[in-house]
Amino acid sequence: MRIQELTKSYDRNTVVDNVSFEIHKGTVTSFIGPNGAGKSTVMGMISRLVAKDQGLISFYGKDLEKWNSKELSKHLAILTQSNQIQMKLTVEELVAFGRFPHSGGRMAKEDEEKINQAITYMELDEFRNRFIDELSGGQRQRAYIAMVIAQDTEFVLLDEPTNNLDIYHATNLMKIVRRLCDELDKTVIMVLHEINYAAFYSDYICAFKEGRIAKYGTVEEVITKEVLSEIYQVDFEILNIQGKPLSIYY
Repeated sequence: MRIQELTKSYDRNTVVDNVSFEIHKGTVTSFIGPNGAGKSTVMGMISRLVAKDQGLISFYGKDLEKWNSKELSKHLAILTQSNQIQMKLTVEELVAFGRFPHSGGRMAKEDEEKINQAITYMELDEFRNRFIDELSGGQRQRAYIAMVIAQDTEFVLLDEPTNNLDIYHATNLMKIVRRLCDELDKTVIMVLHEINYAAFYSDYICAFKEGRIAKYGTVEEVITKEVLSEIYQVDFEILNIQGKPLSIYY
């Protein structure tokens, strides 16, 4: 996926300004930056939930706007911040929604196998028949991730997946995201506010500031005292944990 000169404005206020970068297949890329930096808007344009004003998003060599929605949903899945479903659904019924782009509502044996695999992968077998609104926050988030896995796309977009989760559940979720890449060969793109998670679980970081890319590169290239201090206007110190930089500010 290649993003070129992406621009978006609201009421003459430019929130994304001439953004260009490339997503490397089979990696985890995290968007970081202060509130209002443009990262969620860029994610919205990549997922086609937000209309771009200018620029090009090339997906498998084809303009994203020219993709048929049904075909695109077989290659790209998005889990937004507002993923609350009001219907009374069990875990299995929720995960089954992920197969709709493939089944069109007519479940075949392959669809059932994908649903079962996703539920097992997310360790939700014991909750299969439990209603979503009866689950804890961490269990519910795992169920939504299972739905994305069942969709069986190469690209997975997650907008603040750790939002409203405690440290225990957020850390477990980030481990799952890493496994999606390493074990299932997914390309994961995330918006994250927690820099420590971005540093420890990502391959690439795209750091935004005031609608522009302040720095894009590997974790080692972006998670530095100088870069982070410039972006967030806060003094940082960097420690290395298991060979990966972990950022701590004071």
